[in-house]
Amino acid sequence: MIYEVGDIVKLKKPHPCGSQEWEILRVGADFRLKCMGCSHQIMVARKLVEKNTRGLKSPDGTPKA
Repeated sequence: MIYEVGDIVKLKKPHPCGSQEWEILRVGADFRLKCMGCSHQIMVARKLVEKNTRGLKSPDGTPKA
């Protein structure tokens, strides 16, 4: 998959606030993600994001292949 800044990624496990969707703020060796539920920001290794991705959509809501 090709990850771009602004995309919404759905991860395998939910955040403690209950949301599984994260907005991508930074792409590189690490990703900066912002929780769509509570706006908490985290840095995660690219390898973990690629492994745990269950869905990817563009900012307008259309799914990406």
